[in-house]
Amino acid sequence: MAEKQRCEHCGRAAIGFQSFGCCSAYVCADHADSLLLALKPGEKQAFGECYLERFDMADR
Repeated sequence: MAEKQRCEHCGRAAIGFQSFGCCSAYVCADHADSLLLALKPGEKQAFGECYLERFDMADR
């Protein structure tokens, strides 16, 4: 089973991972970018240097 990630800003359970080139972080719903929040659970999106992954919470 994968390790449960924590939000790097507040320590709550992370809903996903976001990377915008020079900065990346595991984030909770409160600290997630709107692009990450728009993804469905389990969905990933990459464009240019940006990468977004919304965790499938059923697996966590």
